[in-house]
Amino acid sequence: MKTLVNDLLLSIQDVSKGRKIYNPSTGELVGLAPDHSVEELERCISTAVESQPSWDQIGHNKRSKALRAAADAIEAASEQLADILTREQGKPLNGPNARFEVGACASWLRTTADLSLEPETVLDSANGRGELHYRPIGVVGAIGPWNWPMLITIWQVSAALRMGNAVVVKPSEFTPLSVLALVETLNTVLPTGVLNVVSGGRSVGEALAAHPKIGKIMFTGSTVTGKAIIRSSADSVKRLTLELGGNDAGIVLPDADPKEIANDLFWGAFLNAGQTCAALKRLYVHEDIYDAVCDELTAIAITTPMGDGLDEGNLLGPVQNRQQYEIVSRLVESARASGARVLIGGDPNPHQPGNFYPVTLVADIENDNPLVSEEQFGPALPIIRYSSVEDAVTMANGLRVGLGASVWSADANRAREIAATLQAGSVWINAHGMVHPMVPFGGSKESGYGLEFGAEGLKSLGIPQAIHFK
Repeated sequence: MKTLVNDLLLSIQDVSKGRKIYNPSTGELVGLAPDHSVEELERCISTAVESQPSWDQIGHNKRSKALRAAADAIEAASEQLADILTREQGKPLNGPNARFEVGACASWLRTTADLSLEPETVLDSANGRGELHYRPIGVVGAIGPWNWPMLITIWQVSAALRMGNAVVVKPSEFTPLSVLALVETLNTVLPTGVLNVVSGGRSVGEALAAHPKIGKIMFTGSTVTGKAIIRSSADSVKRLTLELGGNDAGIVLPDADPKEIANDLFWGAFLNAGQTCAALKRLYVHEDIYDAVCDELTAIAITTPMGDGLDEGNLLGPVQNRQQYEIVSRLVESARASGARVLIGGDPNPHQPGNFYPVTLVADIENDNPLVSEEQFGPALPIIRYSSVEDAVTMANGLRVGLGASVWSADANRAREIAATLQAGSVWINAHGMVHPMVPFGGSKESGYGLEFGAEGLKSLGIPQAIHFK
C-alpha cells in the first residue's frame, strides 16, 4: 500500500499530455494531471451503470464492511496522501491541515459505515400500516472543490456508496492529483466499477451535470456554478445536493471574554488560510470589547507561522491559486482605500515565491465595504463594530447567503436566543465551522440546499419509497 501513491505520482509525471499542476507554495511542478475527455466520461458512466446493481444487491452490511476496509487503506497510505495534498493544495502537513484532512477521511468513512438506516414505521393502526424505505438512486455524480479536495470527496462518496449507489467523481481542475490518489487508494478494496473518477475541465463537469444516466449531482463550490448545475439538471429532473458559497458571520456579544475566545475566533476564520466554505468571514464585535478582541486576534496572528507546507513548523499555507489570491488582494485594497484600519497584514512580499498572502485583520470597516459583503475566501478578516445586538443580527442576515454563523457569549441561553434569529444552515456557539459526520450540514438562501452527514445525509442519497399494508 505504501508504494501505491508513489507509483501513482510517477505515472502522473509520465503523462505526456495533461494539465500542469504547480505547488502553490513554491511554484514548482508537482505533476501532470490527465485531461480526460467527454468520451472518457461516457465510459466511466457506463461502467458505473453496469456495476451499480450488484453493489446494491450485496446489502448494507457488506457495503459497510467495504467502507471500513477503505478507511484502513487510507490510513495505510496516509503519509503519502498527505504529501500529495500539501504539494498540490498548499496546506501544511501539520496542524489542522493535510494530515488532519487525510485522517478525517478515514474517520468519516467509518462513521458513515456504522450509520443505521432502518425502515421507518409511519403508520400502525387498525386501518393499516405504512413504512418508509430508502432505495439507491443509481449513479451519483460528485463534483468537488479545491480547498478540501480529499475530505469533501469523502463526504460525497461515503454516503453515496453506503446507500448502494455507484459514483463518478469529478475533482477541481486545481487539485486533481490528490483526488486521483484518494480514489486509487479506495479502489484497492472496493469492487471494480462502483467508484470512478474523471480529471477534466469545464466541459466534462457540464456533461456530467447534464447526463441523463446520472440520478443525482452532489456539488460543493461557487453559487454561480451551482446555479448553472441547477439549470443543466432540469431536463432530466436530477436530485441535487448543493453546498454553495458562504460569507459566514460571527457575532461577539458584550459579555464574552476576548482572551478566552480569541484562539477559537482566529482558527474559525483562518483554518486552511481562510479557504473554507464555512469559515468565519465577517466578525461583528460589540463596541464595549471591540478593541480588546482586535488586540487579542492580532497577537495570535503575529505568532502563527505561515510558509511552505512541507516545513513541519508551519501552520498556515498559501492561497491555493493565483485567481483567488487576486480576489483577496483586491478586497483588502478596497478596504484600505475606504479608510479602514489594517491591523496586521495586507502587505504580501512581491519577491516571495508562491501565493502567500499574509494573515490580514481589518478594523473600523463599514458593513457595506466589499471586503464584508463579498466572500473573500482567503486569509483576511473584516471586524465590524456594533452597538446594538439587533443591528448586528440585521447585518449578519443582510446578505443573500446563509451557510454558517456563530454567536460568542458567556451566556449560553442568550447565545441560543440569538442563534435562533440567524439565517444560516448551521449556527455554532463559541466556535465556528466545526462539522461532525453525525450532524446534518447544509445551507440556506443562495448557499444551497440539501443535507449531508448523518442519517439525513444517507436519506438524501436514496429515493424514498412508501409501502402500504392493508
